[in-house]
Amino acid sequence: MTEQPTIVPRWEWRTFGDLGPARDRVGSLVTDEAQASEELYLLSAYGDASVKVRGGLMDVKTLDTVRDDGLELWIPRMKTVFPLTAGQAGSVLAALGVEPPPGAGEWTQDRLVIDVIRADPRLRAPTVRKWRRRGIVDGCMVELTEITVDGASATTVVVEASDPGLVTSTVHRLGLDDRRNTCFARGLKSLLRWGRFAVVDVGTNSVKFHLGECLGDGGTHTLMDRSEVTRLGEGLAETGGLTGPALARTADAIAGMVDEARRHAAVEIAAVGTAGMRQAPNRADLVDTVRARCGVTIEVIPGEEEARLAYVAATASLPVAGGRLVVFDSGGGSSQFTFGEVGRIDEQFSVDVGAVRFAERYGLTGAVPRETVDEAGAAITADLDRLAGRETPDAVVAIGGTATNLAAVRHGLAAYDPDVVHGTALDLAEIDRQIELYRTRDAEERRAIVGLQPARAEVILAGACIARAILTLLGRESLTVSDRGLRHGVFAERFDG
Repeated sequence: MTEQPTIVPRWEWRTFGDLGPARDRVGSLVTDEAQASEELYLLSAYGDASVKVRGGLMDVKTLDTVRDDGLELWIPRMKTVFPLTAGQAGSVLAALGVEPPPGAGEWTQDRLVIDVIRADPRLRAPTVRKWRRRGIVDGCMVELTEITVDGASATTVVVEASDPGLVTSTVHRLGLDDRRNTCFARGLKSLLRWGRFAVVDVGTNSVKFHLGECLGDGGTHTLMDRSEVTRLGEGLAETGGLTGPALARTADAIAGMVDEARRHAAVEIAAVGTAGMRQAPNRADLVDTVRARCGVTIEVIPGEEEARLAYVAATASLPVAGGRLVVFDSGGGSSQFTFGEVGRIDEQFSVDVGAVRFAERYGLTGAVPRETVDEAGAAITADLDRLAGRETPDAVVAIGGTATNLAAVRHGLAAYDPDVVHGTALDLAEIDRQIELYRTRDAEERRAIVGLQPARAEVILAGACIARAILTLLGRESLTVSDRGLRHGVFAERFDG
Protein backbone atom coordinates (compact mmCIF):
# COMPACT_ATOMS: atom_id res chain seq x y z
CA MET A 1 0.00 0.00 0.00
CA THR A 2 1.02 3.64 -0.32
CA GLU A 3 2.77 4.54 2.93
CA GLN A 4 2.98 8.13 4.12
CA PRO A 5 6.48 8.84 5.48
CA THR A 6 5.15 11.47 7.90
CA ILE A 7 2.94 8.93 9.68
CA VAL A 8 4.62 6.56 12.14
CA PRO A 9 3.40 3.25 13.60
CA ARG A 10 1.77 3.59 16.99
CA TRP A 11 0.97 1.22 19.81
CA GLU A 12 -2.70 1.42 20.68
CA TRP A 13 -4.96 0.36 23.52
CA ARG A 14 -8.72 0.95 23.37
CA THR A 15 -11.81 -0.01 25.30
CA PHE A 16 -15.55 0.40 24.76
CA GLY A 17 -18.50 0.66 27.11
CA ASP A 18 -19.14 2.00 30.58
CA LEU A 19 -15.85 3.31 31.95
CA GLY A 20 -17.12 3.46 35.52
CA PRO A 21 -15.12 5.71 37.88
CA ALA A 22 -12.41 6.03 35.21
CA ARG A 23 -14.76 8.16 33.09
CA ASP A 24 -14.26 11.27 35.25
CA ARG A 25 -10.52 10.61 35.49
CA VAL A 26 -10.16 10.40 31.71
CA GLY A 27 -12.47 13.37 31.18
CA SER A 28 -10.35 15.61 33.40
CA LEU A 29 -7.23 14.83 31.33
CA VAL A 30 -8.56 15.30 27.78
CA THR A 31 -8.57 19.08 27.70
CA ASP A 32 -8.51 19.85 23.97
CA GLU A 33 -11.58 21.42 22.42
CA ALA A 34 -14.24 18.88 21.44
CA GLN A 35 -14.43 17.93 17.77
CA ALA A 36 -17.32 16.40 15.84
CA SER A 37 -16.93 14.31 12.70
CA GLU A 38 -18.83 11.96 10.43
CA GLU A 39 -16.83 9.05 9.06
CA LEU A 40 -17.60 6.15 6.74
CA TYR A 41 -16.12 2.91 8.09
CA LEU A 42 -15.59 -0.08 5.83
CA LEU A 43 -16.04 -3.17 7.99
CA SER A 44 -15.17 -6.74 7.09
CA ALA A 45 -16.22 -10.02 8.68
CA TYR A 46 -12.86 -11.38 7.51
CA GLY A 47 -10.71 -9.15 9.72
CA ASP A 48 -10.32 -6.02 11.81
CA ALA A 49 -8.27 -3.61 9.69
CA SER A 50 -9.05 0.08 10.23
CA VAL A 51 -10.46 1.25 6.89
CA LYS A 52 -12.41 4.50 6.78
CA VAL A 53 -13.18 7.63 4.80
CA ARG A 54 -12.86 10.88 6.74
CA GLY A 55 -12.78 14.35 5.26
CA GLY A 56 -12.67 12.88 1.77
CA LEU A 57 -9.50 10.89 2.52
CA MET A 58 -9.17 7.11 2.24
CA ASP A 59 -7.50 6.11 5.52
CA VAL A 60 -6.13 2.60 6.08
CA LYS A 61 -4.26 1.08 9.04
CA THR A 62 -3.43 -2.58 9.52
CA LEU A 63 -2.46 -4.57 12.60
CA ASP A 64 1.21 -5.53 12.69
CA THR A 65 1.93 -6.96 16.15
CA VAL A 66 0.01 -8.05 19.25
CA ARG A 67 1.97 -8.29 22.49
CA ASP A 68 1.29 -10.89 25.17
CA ASP A 69 -0.48 -8.22 27.23
CA GLY A 70 -2.82 -7.46 24.32
CA LEU A 71 -1.23 -4.16 23.26
CA GLU A 72 -1.43 -3.71 19.48
CA LEU A 73 0.93 -2.06 16.99
CA TRP A 74 -0.96 -0.49 14.08
CA ILE A 75 0.77 0.57 10.85
CA PRO A 76 -0.65 3.44 8.76
CA ARG A 77 -0.81 2.22 5.16
CA MET A 78 -2.71 4.86 3.23
CA LYS A 79 -4.13 8.33 3.58
CA THR A 80 -5.03 9.71 0.19
CA VAL A 81 -7.75 11.52 -1.74
CA PHE A 82 -10.25 10.00 -4.15
CA PRO A 83 -10.28 8.84 -6.85
CA LEU A 84 -8.01 5.91 -6.09
CA THR A 85 -5.84 4.19 -8.63
CA ALA A 86 -6.55 0.53 -9.36
CA GLY A 87 -3.51 -0.38 -7.26
CA GLN A 88 -4.67 1.73 -4.33
CA ALA A 89 -8.18 0.28 -4.52
CA GLY A 90 -6.68 -3.21 -4.57
CA SER A 91 -4.71 -2.39 -1.43
CA VAL A 92 -7.84 -1.16 0.34
CA LEU A 93 -9.72 -4.33 -0.54
CA ALA A 94 -6.75 -6.50 0.48
CA ALA A 95 -6.93 -4.88 3.92
CA LEU A 96 -10.59 -5.93 4.03
CA GLY A 97 -9.67 -9.49 3.06
CA VAL A 98 -11.32 -9.53 -0.38
CA GLU A 99 -10.16 -9.69 -3.97
CA PRO A 100 -10.76 -6.64 -6.17
CA PRO A 101 -13.28 -7.12 -8.98
CA PRO A 102 -11.98 -7.12 -12.55
CA GLY A 103 -11.72 -3.81 -14.33
CA ALA A 104 -9.28 -0.95 -14.47
CA GLY A 105 -9.76 2.77 -14.21
CA GLU A 106 -10.12 5.13 -11.31
CA TRP A 107 -12.04 4.24 -8.17
CA THR A 108 -14.38 6.83 -6.73
CA GLN A 109 -15.83 6.45 -3.26
CA ASP A 110 -19.22 5.56 -4.75
CA ARG A 111 -17.69 2.86 -6.95
CA LEU A 112 -15.90 1.33 -3.98
CA VAL A 113 -19.02 1.28 -1.80
CA ILE A 114 -21.61 0.33 -4.43
CA ASP A 115 -19.64 -2.13 -6.57
CA VAL A 116 -17.80 -3.93 -3.78
CA ILE A 117 -18.99 -3.25 -0.24
CA ARG A 118 -22.71 -3.53 -0.87
CA ALA A 119 -22.23 -6.53 -3.16
CA ASP A 120 -20.60 -8.67 -0.44
CA PRO A 121 -22.68 -9.58 2.65
CA ARG A 122 -19.46 -9.92 4.65
CA LEU A 123 -18.62 -6.26 4.08
CA ARG A 124 -20.46 -3.27 5.49
CA ALA A 125 -20.14 0.51 5.27
CA PRO A 126 -21.83 2.24 8.23
CA THR A 127 -21.62 5.97 8.86
CA VAL A 128 -20.19 6.71 12.31
CA ARG A 129 -20.76 10.03 14.04
CA LYS A 130 -18.10 10.97 16.59
CA TRP A 131 -17.79 13.59 19.28
CA ARG A 132 -14.30 13.44 20.73
CA ARG A 133 -11.87 15.20 23.03
CA ARG A 134 -8.12 14.66 23.18
CA GLY A 135 -5.27 15.31 25.53
CA ILE A 136 -1.62 14.41 26.06
CA VAL A 137 -1.09 12.29 29.18
CA ASP A 138 2.43 11.18 30.12
CA GLY A 139 3.53 11.41 26.49
CA CYS A 140 0.52 9.47 25.15
CA MET A 141 -2.36 10.74 23.07
CA VAL A 142 -5.57 9.97 24.96
CA GLU A 143 -8.91 10.38 23.20
CA LEU A 144 -12.37 10.08 24.74
CA THR A 145 -15.08 9.62 22.11
CA GLU A 146 -18.84 9.25 22.01
CA ILE A 147 -19.95 7.39 18.89
CA THR A 148 -23.31 6.79 17.27
CA VAL A 149 -23.92 4.32 14.46
CA ASP A 150 -27.20 2.96 13.08
CA GLY A 151 -29.07 4.10 16.19
CA ALA A 152 -26.61 2.54 18.65
CA SER A 153 -24.29 4.56 20.89
CA ALA A 154 -21.16 3.85 22.90
CA THR A 155 -18.24 5.47 24.69
CA THR A 156 -14.68 4.57 23.77
CA VAL A 157 -11.27 5.70 24.97
CA VAL A 158 -7.96 5.11 23.21
CA VAL A 159 -4.38 5.52 24.40
CA GLU A 160 -1.68 5.79 21.70
CA ALA A 161 2.09 6.29 21.58
CA SER A 162 5.13 5.06 19.68
CA ASP A 163 6.51 3.68 22.97
CA PRO A 164 4.50 0.66 24.24
CA GLY A 165 5.76 1.17 27.78
CA LEU A 166 4.19 4.62 27.90
CA VAL A 167 0.86 3.22 26.70
CA THR A 168 0.86 0.50 29.35
CA SER A 169 1.71 2.87 32.20
CA THR A 170 -0.89 5.42 31.08
CA VAL A 171 -3.63 2.79 30.84
CA HIS A 172 -2.73 1.78 34.40
CA ARG A 173 -2.81 5.40 35.56
CA LEU A 174 -6.29 5.79 34.07
CA GLY A 175 -7.47 2.73 36.01
CA LEU A 176 -8.41 0.80 32.87
CA ASP A 177 -5.83 -1.99 32.83
CA ASP A 178 -8.36 -4.63 33.91
CA ARG A 179 -10.21 -4.24 30.60
CA ARG A 180 -9.49 -6.05 27.35
CA ASN A 181 -7.95 -4.14 24.44
CA THR A 182 -10.51 -3.88 21.62
CA CYS A 183 -9.65 -2.22 18.32
CA PHE A 184 -12.13 0.22 16.78
CA ALA A 185 -13.36 -2.06 13.99
CA ARG A 186 -14.02 -4.92 16.42
CA GLY A 187 -15.76 -2.62 18.88
CA LEU A 188 -17.91 -1.19 16.11
CA LYS A 189 -18.93 -4.66 14.93
CA SER A 190 -19.80 -5.61 18.50
CA LEU A 191 -21.98 -2.53 18.84
CA LEU A 192 -23.73 -3.38 15.57
CA ARG A 193 -23.98 -7.09 16.48
CA TRP A 194 -22.50 -7.81 13.06
CA GLY A 195 -19.69 -10.14 12.03
CA ARG A 196 -18.37 -13.35 13.54
CA PHE A 197 -19.06 -14.47 17.10
CA ALA A 198 -18.09 -17.57 19.07
CA VAL A 199 -19.43 -19.57 22.00
CA VAL A 200 -17.51 -22.09 24.13
CA ASP A 201 -19.66 -24.47 26.21
CA VAL A 202 -17.61 -26.02 29.02
CA GLY A 203 -19.40 -29.22 30.00
CA THR A 204 -18.64 -31.98 32.46
CA ASN A 205 -17.55 -34.40 29.73
CA SER A 206 -16.77 -32.22 26.72
CA VAL A 207 -16.06 -28.68 25.57
CA LYS A 208 -18.15 -27.54 22.62
CA PHE A 209 -17.31 -24.73 20.21
CA HIS A 210 -19.52 -22.76 17.85
CA LEU A 211 -18.37 -20.01 15.48
CA GLY A 212 -21.02 -18.27 13.43
CA GLU A 213 -21.75 -15.15 11.45
CA CYS A 214 -24.47 -12.55 11.99
CA LEU A 215 -24.58 -10.50 8.82
CA GLY A 216 -27.87 -8.67 9.12
CA ASP A 217 -29.54 -10.78 6.43
CA GLY A 218 -32.12 -12.32 8.71
CA GLY A 219 -30.18 -15.42 9.66
CA THR A 220 -26.94 -16.80 11.00
CA HIS A 221 -24.31 -18.83 9.22
CA THR A 222 -22.30 -21.56 10.94
CA LEU A 223 -18.58 -21.54 10.19
CA MET A 224 -17.44 -24.11 12.76
CA ASP A 225 -19.20 -26.37 15.22
CA ARG A 226 -17.28 -29.07 17.04
CA SER A 227 -16.61 -30.63 20.41
CA GLU A 228 -13.64 -32.05 22.26
CA VAL A 229 -13.97 -34.58 25.06
CA THR A 230 -11.86 -33.45 28.03
CA ARG A 231 -13.59 -35.27 30.93
CA LEU A 232 -13.55 -32.21 33.18
CA GLY A 233 -15.74 -34.05 35.69
CA GLU A 234 -13.49 -37.11 35.89
CA GLY A 235 -12.99 -37.94 39.56
CA LEU A 236 -15.27 -35.12 40.71
CA ALA A 237 -17.55 -37.45 42.66
CA GLU A 238 -14.60 -39.15 44.37
CA THR A 239 -12.38 -36.15 45.12
CA GLY A 240 -15.02 -33.45 45.48
CA GLY A 241 -13.25 -31.14 43.04
CA LEU A 242 -11.73 -30.71 39.60
CA THR A 243 -8.49 -32.67 39.31
CA GLY A 244 -5.30 -31.14 37.96
CA PRO A 245 -5.15 -33.30 34.80
CA ALA A 246 -8.85 -32.71 33.99
CA LEU A 247 -8.44 -28.98 34.51
CA ALA A 248 -5.33 -28.89 32.30
CA ARG A 249 -7.02 -30.85 29.48
CA THR A 250 -10.01 -28.56 29.56
CA ALA A 251 -7.98 -25.35 29.69
CA ASP A 252 -5.95 -26.57 26.68
CA ALA A 253 -9.12 -27.27 24.71
CA ILE A 254 -10.66 -23.88 25.55
CA ALA A 255 -7.45 -22.02 24.67
CA GLY A 256 -7.31 -23.80 21.32
CA MET A 257 -10.90 -22.86 20.54
CA VAL A 258 -10.35 -19.23 21.55
CA ASP A 259 -7.25 -19.06 19.33
CA GLU A 260 -9.25 -20.52 16.46
CA ALA A 261 -12.04 -17.99 16.96
CA ARG A 262 -9.59 -15.10 16.94
CA ARG A 263 -7.82 -16.37 13.83
CA HIS A 264 -11.20 -16.15 12.13
CA ALA A 265 -11.82 -12.58 13.37
CA ALA A 266 -14.40 -13.33 16.05
CA VAL A 267 -15.79 -10.07 17.40
CA GLU A 268 -16.72 -11.55 20.79
CA ILE A 269 -16.26 -14.91 22.49
CA ALA A 270 -18.72 -16.07 25.15
CA ALA A 271 -17.84 -18.99 27.42
CA VAL A 272 -20.32 -20.74 29.72
CA GLY A 273 -19.78 -23.47 32.28
CA THR A 274 -22.36 -26.08 33.26
CA ALA A 275 -22.85 -28.86 35.81
CA GLY A 276 -19.24 -29.90 36.38
CA MET A 277 -18.26 -26.35 37.19
CA ARG A 278 -21.41 -25.69 39.22
CA GLN A 279 -20.63 -28.69 41.42
CA ALA A 280 -16.88 -28.14 41.83
CA PRO A 281 -15.82 -25.97 44.79
CA ASN A 282 -12.52 -25.23 43.01
CA ARG A 283 -14.13 -24.07 39.74
CA ALA A 284 -12.37 -20.71 40.19
CA ASP A 285 -9.10 -22.50 39.37
CA LEU A 286 -10.33 -23.16 35.84
CA VAL A 287 -11.91 -19.72 35.49
CA ASP A 288 -8.68 -18.01 36.57
CA THR A 289 -6.49 -20.24 34.39
CA VAL A 290 -8.52 -19.59 31.26
CA ARG A 291 -8.82 -15.86 31.92
CA ALA A 292 -5.06 -15.52 32.42
CA ARG A 293 -4.24 -17.67 29.42
CA CYS A 294 -6.59 -16.25 26.80
CA GLY A 295 -8.52 -13.33 28.27
CA VAL A 296 -11.92 -15.05 28.25
CA THR A 297 -14.03 -15.37 31.39
CA ILE A 298 -16.14 -18.50 31.83
CA GLU A 299 -19.61 -17.69 33.15
CA VAL A 300 -20.99 -20.53 35.26
CA ILE A 301 -24.72 -20.53 34.54
CA PRO A 302 -27.53 -22.02 36.68
CA GLY A 303 -29.06 -25.31 35.58
CA GLU A 304 -32.41 -23.64 34.87
CA GLU A 305 -30.75 -21.13 32.54
CA GLU A 306 -28.89 -23.94 30.81
CA ALA A 307 -32.19 -25.74 30.25
CA ARG A 308 -33.89 -22.61 28.92
CA LEU A 309 -31.13 -21.83 26.43
CA ALA A 310 -31.04 -25.42 25.20
CA TYR A 311 -34.81 -25.25 24.69
CA VAL A 312 -34.43 -22.05 22.67
CA ALA A 313 -31.91 -23.75 20.39
CA ALA A 314 -33.85 -26.99 19.95
CA THR A 315 -37.28 -25.52 19.26
CA ALA A 316 -35.90 -22.93 16.84
CA SER A 317 -34.24 -25.54 14.64
CA LEU A 318 -36.66 -28.49 14.46
CA PRO A 319 -40.06 -28.62 12.74
CA VAL A 320 -41.73 -29.79 15.95
CA ALA A 321 -45.50 -30.08 15.68
CA GLY A 322 -47.74 -28.29 18.15
CA GLY A 323 -48.58 -29.77 21.51
CA ARG A 324 -46.76 -30.54 24.73
CA LEU A 325 -43.01 -30.70 24.30
CA VAL A 326 -40.12 -31.85 26.50
CA VAL A 327 -36.53 -30.92 25.64
CA PHE A 328 -33.73 -32.54 27.61
CA ASP A 329 -29.97 -32.23 27.54
CA SER A 330 -28.20 -35.03 29.36
CA GLY A 331 -24.56 -34.15 29.93
CA GLY A 332 -21.71 -35.58 31.92
CA GLY A 333 -22.78 -34.22 35.31
CA SER A 334 -26.45 -33.31 35.03
CA SER A 335 -29.56 -33.37 32.88
CA GLN A 336 -31.62 -30.30 32.06
CA PHE A 337 -35.35 -30.49 31.32
CA THR A 338 -37.70 -27.93 29.83
CA PHE A 339 -41.44 -28.48 29.48
CA GLY A 340 -43.66 -26.33 27.30
CA GLU A 341 -44.82 -25.79 23.76
CA VAL A 342 -43.13 -24.21 20.78
CA GLY A 343 -42.62 -20.56 21.72
CA ARG A 344 -43.59 -21.07 25.36
CA ILE A 345 -41.83 -22.47 28.44
CA ASP A 346 -43.95 -23.82 31.28
CA GLU A 347 -41.34 -25.41 33.54
CA GLN A 348 -37.62 -26.06 33.62
CA PHE A 349 -35.25 -27.70 36.04
CA SER A 350 -31.91 -29.46 36.32
CA VAL A 351 -31.22 -32.84 37.93
CA ASP A 352 -27.80 -34.17 38.97
CA VAL A 353 -28.02 -37.18 36.66
CA GLY A 354 -25.13 -37.33 34.20
CA ALA A 355 -23.23 -39.92 32.18
CA VAL A 356 -19.87 -39.38 33.85
CA ARG A 357 -21.35 -39.69 37.34
CA PHE A 358 -23.14 -42.98 36.64
CA ALA A 359 -20.37 -44.44 34.49
CA GLU A 360 -17.96 -44.03 37.40
CA ARG A 361 -20.44 -45.14 40.07
CA TYR A 362 -21.45 -48.40 38.36
CA GLY A 363 -18.34 -49.20 36.35
CA LEU A 364 -20.13 -48.69 33.04
CA THR A 365 -16.89 -47.58 31.38
CA GLY A 366 -16.31 -51.16 30.20
CA ALA A 367 -18.13 -54.44 29.63
CA VAL A 368 -20.57 -55.28 32.44
CA PRO A 369 -23.18 -57.96 33.24
CA ARG A 370 -26.80 -57.29 32.39
CA GLU A 371 -27.54 -57.09 36.11
CA THR A 372 -25.21 -54.10 36.48
CA VAL A 373 -27.01 -52.23 33.70
CA ASP A 374 -30.35 -53.00 35.35
CA GLU A 375 -29.05 -51.79 38.70
CA ALA A 376 -27.74 -48.56 37.16
CA GLY A 377 -31.01 -48.07 35.30
CA ALA A 378 -33.00 -48.42 38.52
CA ALA A 379 -30.79 -45.85 40.25
CA ILE A 380 -31.10 -43.44 37.33
CA THR A 381 -34.89 -43.82 37.36
CA ALA A 382 -34.98 -43.12 41.09
CA ASP A 383 -32.89 -39.96 40.68
CA LEU A 384 -35.20 -38.80 37.88
CA ASP A 385 -38.28 -38.99 40.10
CA ARG A 386 -39.29 -35.44 39.12
CA LEU A 387 -40.34 -36.90 35.77
CA ALA A 388 -42.65 -39.52 37.26
CA GLY A 389 -46.42 -39.19 37.06
CA ARG A 390 -46.49 -36.46 34.44
CA GLU A 391 -48.83 -36.29 31.49
CA THR A 392 -47.27 -37.88 28.43
CA PRO A 393 -45.89 -35.17 26.12
CA ASP A 394 -46.59 -35.07 22.40
CA ALA A 395 -42.88 -35.00 21.58
CA VAL A 396 -39.50 -35.41 23.29
CA VAL A 397 -36.37 -33.75 21.91
CA ALA A 398 -32.88 -34.78 23.06
CA ILE A 399 -29.78 -32.65 22.63
CA GLY A 400 -26.16 -33.07 23.68
CA GLY A 401 -23.35 -35.52 23.05
CA THR A 402 -25.14 -38.67 24.16
CA ALA A 403 -28.07 -38.09 21.81
CA THR A 404 -25.96 -37.10 18.81
CA ASN A 405 -23.64 -40.10 19.26
CA LEU A 406 -26.58 -42.50 19.53
CA ALA A 407 -27.92 -41.02 16.28
CA ALA A 408 -24.54 -41.23 14.54
CA VAL A 409 -24.18 -44.89 15.53
CA ARG A 410 -27.68 -45.62 14.30
CA HIS A 411 -26.77 -44.16 10.89
CA GLY A 412 -23.29 -45.71 10.86
CA LEU A 413 -21.63 -42.35 10.18
CA ALA A 414 -17.90 -42.79 9.67
CA ALA A 415 -17.70 -38.99 9.54
CA TYR A 416 -20.08 -36.94 11.67
CA ASP A 417 -22.72 -35.17 9.61
CA PRO A 418 -24.88 -32.71 11.58
CA ASP A 419 -27.48 -32.55 8.82
CA VAL A 420 -28.03 -36.33 9.03
CA VAL A 421 -28.03 -36.42 12.84
CA HIS A 422 -30.35 -33.43 13.25
CA GLY A 423 -33.94 -34.65 13.33
CA THR A 424 -33.08 -38.35 13.76
CA ALA A 425 -35.77 -40.40 15.52
CA LEU A 426 -34.54 -42.90 18.12
CA ASP A 427 -37.04 -45.38 19.53
CA LEU A 428 -36.68 -47.58 22.60
CA ALA A 429 -35.83 -50.60 20.47
CA GLU A 430 -32.84 -48.78 18.94
CA ILE A 431 -31.68 -47.48 22.31
CA ASP A 432 -31.93 -50.99 23.79
CA ARG A 433 -29.96 -52.36 20.84
CA GLN A 434 -27.18 -49.88 21.49
CA ILE A 435 -27.20 -50.49 25.24
CA GLU A 436 -26.54 -54.16 24.53
CA LEU A 437 -23.88 -53.20 21.97
CA TYR A 438 -21.96 -51.14 24.53
CA ARG A 439 -22.62 -53.44 27.51
CA THR A 440 -20.82 -56.34 25.87
CA ARG A 441 -17.71 -54.37 24.87
CA ASP A 442 -14.89 -52.74 26.76
CA ALA A 443 -13.90 -49.15 26.03
CA GLU A 444 -11.33 -50.09 23.40
CA GLU A 445 -13.81 -52.28 21.53
CA ARG A 446 -16.44 -49.53 21.69
CA ARG A 447 -14.03 -47.13 19.98
CA ALA A 448 -14.22 -49.32 16.89
CA ILE A 449 -17.99 -48.84 16.60
CA VAL A 450 -18.73 -46.76 13.51
CA GLY A 451 -20.38 -43.47 14.43
CA LEU A 452 -19.23 -43.37 18.05
CA GLN A 453 -16.89 -40.55 18.99
CA PRO A 454 -13.90 -42.50 20.42
CA ALA A 455 -13.52 -40.22 23.42
CA ARG A 456 -17.09 -41.04 24.47
CA ALA A 457 -16.45 -44.78 24.72
CA GLU A 458 -16.32 -44.74 28.53
CA VAL A 459 -19.57 -42.80 29.06
CA ILE A 460 -21.85 -43.78 26.18
CA LEU A 461 -23.41 -46.77 27.98
CA ALA A 462 -24.40 -44.62 30.95
CA GLY A 463 -25.72 -41.95 28.59
CA ALA A 464 -27.86 -44.47 26.72
CA CYS A 465 -29.27 -45.77 30.02
CA ILE A 466 -30.22 -42.22 31.02
CA ALA A 467 -31.96 -41.61 27.68
CA ARG A 468 -33.91 -44.85 28.08
CA ALA A 469 -35.00 -43.99 31.62
CA ILE A 470 -36.20 -40.54 30.52
CA LEU A 471 -38.34 -41.94 27.71
CA THR A 472 -39.83 -44.61 29.97
CA LEU A 473 -40.70 -42.13 32.73
CA LEU A 474 -42.32 -39.78 30.21
CA GLY A 475 -44.32 -42.60 28.63
CA ARG A 476 -42.89 -42.09 25.14
CA GLU A 477 -41.63 -44.71 22.70
CA SER A 478 -39.22 -42.43 20.83
CA LEU A 479 -37.34 -39.15 20.87
CA THR A 480 -36.06 -36.74 18.24
CA VAL A 481 -32.39 -35.77 18.24
CA SER A 482 -31.34 -32.16 17.83
CA ASP A 483 -27.77 -31.36 16.84
CA ARG A 484 -28.31 -27.86 18.27
CA GLY A 485 -27.63 -27.28 21.93
CA LEU A 486 -26.67 -24.85 24.66
CA ARG A 487 -23.99 -23.15 22.58
CA HIS A 488 -26.52 -22.38 19.84
CA GLY A 489 -28.96 -20.96 22.37
CA VAL A 490 -26.26 -18.71 23.85
CA PHE A 491 -25.28 -17.60 20.35
CA ALA A 492 -28.88 -16.79 19.40
CA GLU A 493 -29.60 -14.74 22.51
CA ARG A 494 -26.33 -12.85 22.84
CA PHE A 495 -25.28 -12.22 19.28
CA ASP A 496 -28.09 -12.81 16.78
CA GLY A 497 -29.85 -9.47 16.56
